[in-house]
Amino acid sequence: MPFDTFLSLLGLAVAAAWTPGPNNALVASSGATFGLRRTVPHVLGIALGFPLMIFLVGLFLGELFQASALLRETLRWGGAALMLWVAWQIARSGGLGARGAAPRPFTFVEAAGFQWINPKAWAMAVGVTAQFISGAAPLVTAGIVAATFVAVGLLSASTWAGAGRILTRWLTTDDRLTWFNRVMAGLIVVSVMLLFRG
Repeated sequence: MPFDTFLSLLGLAVAAAWTPGPNNALVASSGATFGLRRTVPHVLGIALGFPLMIFLVGLFLGELFQASALLRETLRWGGAALMLWVAWQIARSGGLGARGAAPRPFTFVEAAGFQWINPKAWAMAVGVTAQFISGAAPLVTAGIVAATFVAVGLLSASTWAGAGRILTRWLTTDDRLTWFNRVMAGLIVVSVMLLFRG
C-alpha cells in the first residue's frame, strides 16, 4: 500500500473511531456505570471485533455487499432496529442485563458481535473495502487495514471508556447516572438517524 494511501486510511480510521457513534456511546456509558476495569472486555471487543469484520468483508463479502442493494438495505434496517433496542435498554436501565437482573457491561463476545449489527460499522466496512483493499493483494491490504483499525480502535475505545469513568465523580446520584445513560442512548439514536439521512 503506498504511503499516501496509508495516510488517507489512517485519517479515515481516526475520524471513524473518535466521532460519537454507537460504539463510543456504549463504551462511555459502560465506563461511567461499571468502571474502567469491568469495561475492558467491551473495549477489546470493539477494538478487535470491528477490524476482524473489515478483514473478513474485505476478503470475502465486499463485492457481494456492493452488488446487492437488497442485502445492504436489509442489514441497514435490521441493524438500526437492534441499535434502537440497545439504546432503549441503556436509557431505561443503565445496562443490558436480563429483565429483573442487575445491569452488566458488555462481554468481549457481545461487543465484538455488536459490530455485525451496527449499520455504521457495515457502512465503514464496505466503504473501506472498496477504497483500500486491493484486488491484486487482498490479504496484505486487508491485513494493513485491519491492523490500522485495531491500533486506532484501542486508543479511541479506551479513551471513551476512561472519559465515562472520569464522569463518575459527577455521576454520584442515581438521577445523574440515569440522565447520562439517556444522553448516551440519545447519541445512539442520533447516529442511527444520521445513517438514514438523505
